[in-house]
Amino acid sequence: MPYVIGIVLSGGVAVFARYVGFDRDRAFYPTVMIVIASYYVLFAAMSGSVQTVVIESVVMTLFAAAAVAGFKSSAWIVVVALAGHGVFDAVHGHVIENAGVPAWWPAWCLAYDVGAAACLAWLIKREPKPNDAKH
Repeated sequence: MPYVIGIVLSGGVAVFARYVGFDRDRAFYPTVMIVIASYYVLFAAMSGSVQTVVIESVVMTLFAAAAVAGFKSSAWIVVVALAGHGVFDAVHGHVIENAGVPAWWPAWCLAYDVGAAACLAWLIKREPKPNDAKH
């Protein structure tokens, strides 16, 4: 069930963002990436482990750096970062011990991340290219 909810929500957020115009700004998906990455830090804080907060903060910083790089250069970097975070969700529990992470979170977040990456990739592919202008 977390996979279904994650995919449906990522698509729903993408449609909503398109409808109201949030995604017209290049900062939208990079900001989503940073917020997504911050949740593991929140869960670490909830667990009460300072060491885990530090570890999760380092990982978050890497994803935030990718989001900034994507914002400043190519949105494809954000697509890769979102999909990469989905992969990270799949292995997170095997590489970082974070007692604050809900049992359903990795599956939900993996699905959301991959769904958001797919939505952003679709939007990028749909953008008209400068050479595609009608004469």
